[in-house]
Amino acid sequence: MGEGDKRPDRLRVAVLGCGSVGSQVVRLLTEQAGDLEARVGAPVELVGVAVRRLDAAREVDVPADLLTTDAAGLVTRDDVDLVVEVIGGIEPARSLILSALDHGASVVTANKALLAEDGPTLFEAAEKADRDLYYEAAVAGAIPILRPLRESLAGDKVTRVLGIVNGTTNFILDKMDTSGAGFSEALEEAQELGYAEADPTADVEGFDAAAKAAILASLAFHSRVTAADVYREGISEVTAGDIASAREMGSVVKLLAICELRDDQVAVRVHPAMIPRSHPLASVREAYNAVFVESEAAGQLMFYGPGAGGSPTASAVLGDLVTVARNRLARTRGAGESAYADRAVLPMGETRTRYHVALDVDDRSGVLAAVATAFADQGVSIQTVRQEGRGADAQLVVVSHAATDAALSATVEHLRTMDIVRDVTSVMRVEGGDE
Repeated sequence: MGEGDKRPDRLRVAVLGCGSVGSQVVRLLTEQAGDLEARVGAPVELVGVAVRRLDAAREVDVPADLLTTDAAGLVTRDDVDLVVEVIGGIEPARSLILSALDHGASVVTANKALLAEDGPTLFEAAEKADRDLYYEAAVAGAIPILRPLRESLAGDKVTRVLGIVNGTTNFILDKMDTSGAGFSEALEEAQELGYAEADPTADVEGFDAAAKAAILASLAFHSRVTAADVYREGISEVTAGDIASAREMGSVVKLLAICELRDDQVAVRVHPAMIPRSHPLASVREAYNAVFVESEAAGQLMFYGPGAGGSPTASAVLGDLVTVARNRLARTRGAGESAYADRAVLPMGETRTRYHVALDVDDRSGVLAAVATAFADQGVSIQTVRQEGRGADAQLVVVSHAATDAALSATVEHLRTMDIVRDVTSVMRVEGGDE
């Protein structure tokens, strides 16, 4: 902090947004005011809440004199020390955060989409203003994962982050696994229970998880990674047959965010994958999240808990708020962006992975040899193969050893052109286990 900054006698907080998360932030600020004062070292005072409509129904009662529709005016008030942004989206959130920093306020945000798209602009603004920008709530709700990556593991070398970071898709895939339901049926149940939006595209097509993967990779590997750098596939094409095939392999299907170092480059991807039921992530049920971290010194660590919802996310917001408030009182600031490594992002085609491929083929001699040759021609070796005869046809299930995604993709495309192959019924990546 600058030498001219004086130690405030209280911390004045403005909240942008009063939806499911914002309302719980307001509730906690009010109900836990005494505890927050003791933890921070000074009173924490809520001075304003920006909303779209003053007369909208809310989960908590907010004094009318705190409500305003003038968010831009709220963040530029001279008496605001800290701004909490929980409105989401790109604009006006970006402009409001930049304005808050420019006017001397520190910022706590839960905005994963904005951080994944334009995080460097925000970090540079915070650095210029000599203010904090904290964002634990942007990934995995109440689970403390960003702070361990940024601080606890700062002296270690993280090599891989593997996570279930979207509760909606995990609920759907879990229901498909445990009940035999199809995708549409499981999605409908998720919507009825409030786990999925009326328009579930951001979740089921992997956009939400891709934004979180970009944030995780940026922190873990000290490099700038945006959502556009993340290879993305959703779960809308996952079938009951895929789930059954995984079960036969002793595996389960999960939508995974995978961030890893490969030859000092960053590989980041989000897609459904089969993982062994013995893997810690396989036991993550319903709408819960979990992140599995591998590092050179600490080894394997797992973080587990509720990954969304108003109260869990508000818990993470308040944790950041306490830290930022303490920094403000001490006239210091926390660690900013760490992008010193500046590692390149590895194209998906060069990423090494494994495939599970199910084929309907002619049931005659020589078929297995021809399929094996198709894999070998692309330099891909086969780990396991299973064949089941069905009259004139047969089903062939092949699991490969690790190879580049481009080689595996080319193999599948070649299989589709072969006369002996009636149909390629399923293609899914495989994670965990031996490569």
